[in-house]
Amino acid sequence: MKKRLKAFARWLCETYSEDARVYVDTAPLLEKPLAAQTPVGWQGKHTNLVSRDYGSWLFLGEVLTTLEIPPDGAQEDHCGTCRDCLDICPTDAFPAPYQIDARRCISYLTIEHKGPIAREFRAAMGNRIFGCDDCLAVCPWNKYAQTARETALQPRSELTAPKLATLAALDDSAFRNMFAGTPVKRLGRTRFLRNVLIALGNSADSALIPATKSHLADPDPLVRGMAVWALSQLLKKNAFAALRARHLPGEPDAHVQEEWAG
Repeated sequence: MKKRLKAFARWLCETYSEDARVYVDTAPLLEKPLAAQTPVGWQGKHTNLVSRDYGSWLFLGEVLTTLEIPPDGAQEDHCGTCRDCLDICPTDAFPAPYQIDARRCISYLTIEHKGPIAREFRAAMGNRIFGCDDCLAVCPWNKYAQTARETALQPRSELTAPKLATLAALDDSAFRNMFAGTPVKRLGRTRFLRNVLIALGNSADSALIPATKSHLADPDPLVRGMAVWALSQLLKKNAFAALRARHLPGEPDAHVQEEWAG
């Protein structure tokens, strides 16, 4: 997509002697409200752009140019009375239709948020490690969504439903290799493991206890803290108390201490 837009931008520059820049989720550009001023689509009640032709499973790409181009007019809102996207949200991130509280959004929490994830959202995250998109998945307009033809957008086999134990065992080098060329890589191993450990805690799978315990000695307090919380969910109370008695006295980080205290 970006290659085609760049080719178009070059054509604009060469043909009309006008400046042009290309963006595909690569700059802090308010692309959704801009796109909603065109026939491309409208911002749905979940605040994402919806297209009558492609649903909401789509990328937006922009060419900014100094060339004067007549506007085409905006697309009409076709959400109607539907509120499926609002009702499905696991963390109630929509205070009202067309409004989103990003601080409650799992996509924001797992991708953009840099610190510990608040306890009130952890159970609702389930096994979501990078994003959520439940509000998109239930949108009726996605019956028109199409499978991407771009090779770069095709899923790699090793990234299709990976095991939590496999993800928990990744060191920094293995993490970088596994997610090279994907948006996940920009998380970094620390935030990625934070999310994985929350998924481990929500798994109710005692077989994952050893994989979780191994992160109690991680050098990063964000990882250690989430490992503590995950173990508080996976272990019986007496087993967790014994673990706390062994590890809490030597823990220097205040956040991790709070996780041990519960």
